[in-house]
Amino acid sequence: MDQIKTGALIRQLRTDAGLTQNQLAERLGVSGKAVSKWECGNGAPDISLLPELADVLGTDIHTLLTGSMNKNESEKGNMKKLRFYVCRDCGNIITATSDAAVSCCGNRLAALEPKKAEGADMLRIEDIGGEWLISSDHEMKKEHYISFAAYVSDSSAAVYKQYPEWDLQLILPRYRSGSLIWYCTEHGLFIQPLKAT
Repeated sequence: MDQIKTGALIRQLRTDAGLTQNQLAERLGVSGKAVSKWECGNGAPDISLLPELADVLGTDIHTLLTGSMNKNESEKGNMKKLRFYVCRDCGNIITATSDAAVSCCGNRLAALEPKKAEGADMLRIEDIGGEWLISSDHEMKKEHYISFAAYVSDSSAAVYKQYPEWDLQLILPRYRSGSLIWYCTEHGLFIQPLKAT
């Protein structure tokens, strides 16, 4: 931890939150002088304070430790670039339209890289009178199943949670072109084009 960078970041986040040094100190149960020392780079918060400090300042522990916030300027939240993060411990599904620092169950998560679905991995898509029926014969057992499927276009996304005891069957309105994305607990993330005809 670079005390000067972290201190400057704490000051920036504190002022952005509209808090005085004393108000931040009160919330953390420390003295105003302690907060002043951190912000001047003459000390650092105790590691036990980092989760609460991050929560109060609306950031995460990693950002506090590095002392910098990396802004995602280039992508401007493009839905076509939607990233999926899945916690291996609890199954939590998290999405972001740009790179993000994501953690769950104490683990830092990496964005999943989708593989192009081919052959037996592809989902079945049937036109049923203005709607699409999406289905699969994929195994749906507790140790190996599709945990979610999503439709993603340039302006929207819809995520459909799946459970081991279900057969994968979704009915979607016939959107314009987009992609189907799904996550197999054993083989990872897949992507398949979905085109209106």
